[in-house]
Amino acid sequence: MTWNLSRMHESKYILGVETTCDETSLALVKDGTDVIEEITLSQAKKHAKYGGVVPELAAREHIKNLSKLGPTFFSLIEKYIPKISAVAVAAKIGLPPAVQVGEAYAVGLSKALGVPLIEINHVIAHIWGVWVDSAFYPKPEFPVVGVILSGGHSVIAKFDSPRDYKILGQTLDDAAGESFDKVAALMELGYPGGPIIEEYAKYGDEYAYEFPVPMKDSDNYDLSFSGLKTAVRYFYEDNIRKVPEYMHKYFKQDIAAAFQRSLFMSIAYKVKKAVQDTGIKNIVLGGGVAANQRLLDILYNQLKDLNVVIYAPHLRYCGDNASLIAGYAYNFLPSATKKR
Repeated sequence: MTWNLSRMHESKYILGVETTCDETSLALVKDGTDVIEEITLSQAKKHAKYGGVVPELAAREHIKNLSKLGPTFFSLIEKYIPKISAVAVAAKIGLPPAVQVGEAYAVGLSKALGVPLIEINHVIAHIWGVWVDSAFYPKPEFPVVGVILSGGHSVIAKFDSPRDYKILGQTLDDAAGESFDKVAALMELGYPGGPIIEEYAKYGDEYAYEFPVPMKDSDNYDLSFSGLKTAVRYFYEDNIRKVPEYMHKYFKQDIAAAFQRSLFMSIAYKVKKAVQDTGIKNIVLGGGVAANQRLLDILYNQLKDLNVVIYAPHLRYCGDNASLIAGYAYNFLPSATKKR
């Protein structure tokens, strides 16, 4: 069975709202794949001094951002407003104060436009990055193994269609992105940790130190990174004082590289097991950590003998983004069709 994203009738336009964490985003997407307009503002710099996202601050900033974004965004999509079929919002999952801002805003939009409101799980919607990324054509065919790696979630799932999925495994503690943030904070490198660790790792030796590869021998698809994070912390605290100050940067680069490799090898083992057990050859990545090139390299090297195809969206569609919400919501319209 192939999922056909083309419409049997006229095109459908969905307006998306995303405020689950520290990105405020509005988007208009046509037929689930064509991004007509999208504006996203990040609050990362405002939260950096706290070493993570502060929910109440995020909520206040979302309110400010939406008041600024709204008029500009709607002036850009003015000619499409009569064509909007639904409003989609990233709902329920995320930082509660931040999520509630987006939900309230979306409810108001749906009432003003007289169209249905579609609530979307933004974690699952991360797999839709490849579909809204115009660089990918043709799009992957279902079924796919979805690998979602974000700041707050790490999920491996089997998707028979966009709506029909089964979670095979997920993190038992810290998510992948959260682990990057905590290791970066440990080494006083700043926030957000993912891009910083990746940059430091480029200049480090990933075999300089041997950290455990979590869950590599467990007979399931679950992930766990707290033990790895603890191993890095103990090693760093035990050795940083022994390293001459002028060598600190190089020491941190090696730790970043070794930590990153262990975490990504753990993910690769689980994804490989999912491919072997399901027989699915298409792998779709999503979430902020999916932007890391070393992850793609490790997955390719570990899975190349299985003849899989790995899809990862460009950076813009890895993070929280209203285009993902609006695009994925297309599959929940009553007129969405399956063709055999």
